[in-house]
Amino acid sequence: METVTHGQVLARFGHALSDPTRARLLLALRDSPGYPAELADLLGVTRQNLSNHLACLRGCGLVVAAPEGRRTRYELADVRLRHALNDLLGLVLAVDPAACPDTETKNCC
Repeated sequence: METVTHGQVLARFGHALSDPTRARLLLALRDSPGYPAELADLLGVTRQNLSNHLACLRGCGLVVAAPEGRRTRYELADVRLRHALNDLLGLVLAVDPAACPDTETKNCC
């Protein structure tokens, strides 16, 4: 385990949010802990796909796994992540599509 700087924390959080499935997964875990099978069904993804995203989020330090017998429960690694996600959801962004003409092909904004 390593400790990361503030800039690295933001980069990891940004990486996690850059993928729509991971963003939806973080939002689902914001509400309550979950189990892989239920989370896969909720998000409409395969269990393998969900497992890959959970591994990414664990590696970024955003999610932790808690073994419960034969099952594993996943939850946000820190309650402050819940607050951060809520704060981000409260933002209103003024988007200028002309600023990134390659939006459709390069997925910039």
